[in-house]
Amino acid sequence: MAYLALLAGFAIAGQAAAQTSQPGTLRGLDLPGLSPQGGAQRSGPAGPAVRTRHVTAELLSEHVTLRPGTTAWVALHFRIVPNWHTYWRNAGDSGEATRIDWVLPEGYAAGDIVWLPPERLPVGPLVNYGYSDEAIHLVPITVPKDARPGTDATLTANASWLVCEEVCIPEEGVLKIGLPVAGDPPIAGFREGPIFAKARAALPKPSPWTAKYRFDGNRFRLDVAAPGLKRDVIEDAWFYPYDHGVVKYAAPQKLTVSGRALTLETRRGKAAKPFAQVGGLLVLKERLADGKAVTQAFRLAASEAAPAALIGFWEAVLLALLGGLILNLMPCVLPVLAVKALGFASHASEGRGMARHGAAYTVGVLASFAIVGAVLLAVRSAGQAAGWGFQLQEPVFVLLMAYLMVLIGLNFAGLFEIGGRFAGIGSSLAGRSGLSGSFLTGVLAVIVATPCTAPFMGAAVGFALGQTAAVALAVMLALGLGLALPFLLLSMAPALLRLIPKPGPWMVRFKQFLAFPMFATAAWLIWVLSLQAGDAALLGALAGAILLAFAVWLWQASSGASGRWRPIGIGLAAVAVVTAFAMVRFADSGMPAPVRADRTPESAAAAGIVWEPFSEARLAALRAEGRPVFINFTAAWCITCIANEKVVLRLESVRRAVDEAGMATLKGDWTRRDPVITEHLAGFGRSGVPLYVIYPPKGSQKKPMVLPQILTEGGTIAAIRSMAEETRRAERSGD
Repeated sequence: MAYLALLAGFAIAGQAAAQTSQPGTLRGLDLPGLSPQGGAQRSGPAGPAVRTRHVTAELLSEHVTLRPGTTAWVALHFRIVPNWHTYWRNAGDSGEATRIDWVLPEGYAAGDIVWLPPERLPVGPLVNYGYSDEAIHLVPITVPKDARPGTDATLTANASWLVCEEVCIPEEGVLKIGLPVAGDPPIAGFREGPIFAKARAALPKPSPWTAKYRFDGNRFRLDVAAPGLKRDVIEDAWFYPYDHGVVKYAAPQKLTVSGRALTLETRRGKAAKPFAQVGGLLVLKERLADGKAVTQAFRLAASEAAPAALIGFWEAVLLALLGGLILNLMPCVLPVLAVKALGFASHASEGRGMARHGAAYTVGVLASFAIVGAVLLAVRSAGQAAGWGFQLQEPVFVLLMAYLMVLIGLNFAGLFEIGGRFAGIGSSLAGRSGLSGSFLTGVLAVIVATPCTAPFMGAAVGFALGQTAAVALAVMLALGLGLALPFLLLSMAPALLRLIPKPGPWMVRFKQFLAFPMFATAAWLIWVLSLQAGDAALLGALAGAILLAFAVWLWQASSGASGRWRPIGIGLAAVAVVTAFAMVRFADSGMPAPVRADRTPESAAAAGIVWEPFSEARLAALRAEGRPVFINFTAAWCITCIANEKVVLRLESVRRAVDEAGMATLKGDWTRRDPVITEHLAGFGRSGVPLYVIYPPKGSQKKPMVLPQILTEGGTIAAIRSMAEETRRAERSGD
């Protein structure tokens, strides 16, 4: 009885050991058939050991029996003498990976070695990847369905390995293990359980993150989109590439962790040209809250990233300043600038006082850009993918913007005036309520500027969002200064002020005229909302706009009423306003907009290019077919994008050029937040749309071609034909 109790105790202990795993995000093995089965455990699923002067090698089985139609797991287990080591699949600067040639019964099949993460093994100026003390090489064995219970299967591994200290010695051995076939669930081995449990805890998991790599001269850079990682938690990270020549093994790998990505930079290896894909292990050492350190490995495959814009700080500041200046000419901002011009006309007689209004307007612009930059950085630090115009990806913000445009339009139309306490909206925006009106005009200019992207802005903002907070805010302020600069200079130039027409009745008519661009902006924003949140949000927004107009009319009508009618009118106006803002729930319902199919090929000739939805997989598939790919990254709220599509991309000449080039066309819709598109934009050093990229076919040495943010017919056709000619040249050279 005591003997049976002791045997049961050992069985329970072995089962517990087989099921343990390290803490952290690594939980068990994701490969089929490796987890222990239930049942009693036995000792002995191991073949005779092969012993050399430096290595003791054994062939172990996780279970003492095999079951037909399942996957069994075996392990080539090395115990290595101190100061010596064997090698990983990529041995590093020198060495050779362990190999196994199998001899198996008919119908049985062995998979590849499932490699555990290696160590970095410095040898003089070199660094190798391998294992010291112990190495466990797991291999899956497929048991055929017709394997007969009651028979034995002998698995033979002809193994060869290189074991090194300062000298290297090739060794080999023939290892065999015989296992019975049984119809019952496999029985786990008692002695081998802890070894397989240890391997299971260390096995790499599939990476939950996408990754990009880039060769930049003699540098290698790996960007892993890992939102939520914190630098103070990640103690160390190292990338072990599967292929030789990707990195210089002895070079340090510089780690950078932001709220949205983990980046490793090191020296490039001896690879002559970029790989189609760089696979490898990302090994992270993480410090848990209780102070314990956990090491985890992730299998990842990094695709080649497009080269980001290589600009420095001062170049980014200059580009931002130029982009801000050009932003004044964009259709988003023109109505607000007309409002400011009207304010200048009303103050033209003040002389030097105009400088104060110009300064107040500039401060409003700069303060707003600082807030936008700070919020954008905070969002990205929190692990969310975001870029220029990110707030317009939120349906609630779009609805509130539409309401604001309706109210401003009603004010310009003369339906109501707002007193001093609410200066800055309505007549105050025209400049008649003092410096606060000029300040808030600057705020409004920034709000309405976000749907537009001017030339030079994309590279500058993309650079900024990859830098420290101080650098990012400096670039954003340069962008704001560019937007404010024309009015700032005008306010400080008395000679130019004399050119502004004198105040008169024309100002009233012009102000009323400005109501219509505001109403048009509101209509466009409501249309964008319908694309983001569907028909319910559209109906709610229209009803809310009507309720706001009704509330304004009630307020104005009640102001001249007497007796009980005044509080009744004001109360009803308040109810209308509350009801209008209650419509926000339709925009925030999370219901997606209905899917709108693109045009059919039959209608393409009349309507321009036919676009397929963008995805990384579709891009890779089209390039693998030998086709160049034109990608249009756009958004419904992006005025610049819409203008390019209407003016250039719908032209018959552009469509014909695309067809003649055999070019595929993809559209990346960024109307609502899409982290995949955000990361793709970041790969080109951009943080917003539009972005137009023409990719060459897979295998071409030509880099992706980035088109200007403001398209022209001639330039777009020339870019398409240039890539088509490069494709034909590559095909001829390959024949």
